[in-house]
Amino acid sequence: MAKLIITQVKSSIKRPARQKATLQALGLRKLNQTVEHEGTPQILGMLNKVGHLVSYKEA
Repeated sequence: MAKLIITQVKSSIKRPARQKATLQALGLRKLNQTVEHEGTPQILGMLNKVGHLVSYKEA
């Protein structure tokens, strides 16, 4: 699996609770915070749901 570098680029304020929960499940708590995850199907599904709030690239 490829490593993904995920950075939160937009705020979760005024977003649905499910999107906030997805950001927290990814480990993102603050704006411009970066985390690294494996490119599993579960992580890719999360990125599809909050893709407008984060940016990501393969490492």
